[in-house]
Amino acid sequence: MTTQQMETQRLPQGREPVLRVVPMPSDANYLGDIFGGWIMAQVDIAGSIPAMRRARGRVATVAVNSFVFKQPVFVGDLVSLYAEVVRVGRTSITVDVQVYAQRNPAEEECVKVTEATLTYVAVDEKRRPRVVPPESP
Repeated sequence: MTTQQMETQRLPQGREPVLRVVPMPSDANYLGDIFGGWIMAQVDIAGSIPAMRRARGRVATVAVNSFVFKQPVFVGDLVSLYAEVVRVGRTSITVDVQVYAQRNPAEEECVKVTEATLTYVAVDEKRRPRVVPPESP
C-alpha cells in the first residue's frame, strides 16, 4: 500500500463512538487480517444502536445500502464505530456508519477502515413493521 492509502486520520471531533471493540485472534485469518464478516457484524450492531433509540424499540436490519472496506483491520487494533441516523421514513431508519482503527500505540496512527449505510425497520412485538414515532423534543 502506498503512503497516501495509509494516511493517518483523526477520529471524528465532537462525537463519541457508539461502539468500541478490539478484535482478537479468533476474529482473523491465519495472516492476522480480521474477517470482513466480523467487521460487518460490528457495523450492524453499531448502526442498530441509534436506530433503536430513534425508533424507541426493536428494529430489524432490512438492507445494507452500501459497504466499503477501505483498509484492513488487524488483531489488536482499537476499532471505533461512529453511527448517525441520516433518514427517517414511515417505518424505516437509515444509518451511516464510519469505522476507524487506531493502531501502533508507540506512534499511534488512526485509519478509516470501513464506511457503510444500512436501513433498519421498526418492528413490534410480533416482529411486524410499525410506524416510527415522532422525534422527541
